[in-house]
Amino acid sequence: MSNKPIAAGKSSFDLIDFTRFLDSVALSGDIVVLDVACGIGNYAVEIARQIKAAGTVHALDLWEQGIAKLRLKAGSLGLDNIHAEVCDVSKAIPLDDDSVDICLMATVLHDLIEADTHAGAMKEIVRVLKPSGQLAVVEFKKMPGPPGPPEKVRLSPEALAQALAPFGFKARDTVALGAVTYLSLFEID
Repeated sequence: MSNKPIAAGKSSFDLIDFTRFLDSVALSGDIVVLDVACGIGNYAVEIARQIKAAGTVHALDLWEQGIAKLRLKAGSLGLDNIHAEVCDVSKAIPLDDDSVDICLMATVLHDLIEADTHAGAMKEIVRVLKPSGQLAVVEFKKMPGPPGPPEKVRLSPEALAQALAPFGFKARDTVALGAVTYLSLFEID
């Protein structure tokens, strides 16, 4: 795959309060986390450190160079619980049905909506999420940047909930993660 995603090489990880993220997302025990459009895997690495060997992080991205960097970093840190793979999540997620406890979409949904590929990705996420699973979406606040994308493509929490409702998701909670980002948690209704 030679396509370079819109925001390849950029990450919102340094713009969030990771402690607040951890307080909001239940990362404990023998869980399976899916990091959709993970880029170089900043979130995946920190989540893998939190869940240790008890859990698994599947990190997927269309960007080959990002996945290669993540594999090198995970290997150098001894994080054997990260499984990084190149794929187009809007077409197929290489995981079994009902196999994921938590799906993370960190500042990517606005790009998928802008590219009109979100429906395929969301259908795949619904397929792989366990009935009790949760969707954690980090997005930029609806305000002018930088950092982040132009304001016109940013999603407010209300617009985010509206975009995910057709796929059966119901908003459970929204918390600020920093000056320019927020986290919304969803469950399958």
